Amino acid sequence: MSDSNDVFDSPPRRGRGFAGMDPARRRDIAREGGRAAHEKGTAHEYTPAEARAAGVKSRTLRLRRMATDAAAGQDGS
Repeated sequence: MSDSNDVFDSPPRRGRGFAGMDPARRRDIAREGGRAAHEKGTAHEYTPAEARAAGVKSRTLRLRRMATDAAAGQDGS
């Protein structure tokens, strides 16, 4: 049995795939994908009405969650 701490002496592991990439390279890849989708015509673009509906839904759910959290806190749970 040795006193060597090989686990702690090794260099930190880099993530695999996108996690191991440079952030600038990840942005470039994402930009290329978005551009290709728009050129192909399959990219979704929200209308103002769709964006408004999504905002209302998000706000409603957030307020509901905050109300249940506050009620749980008042019960002493």
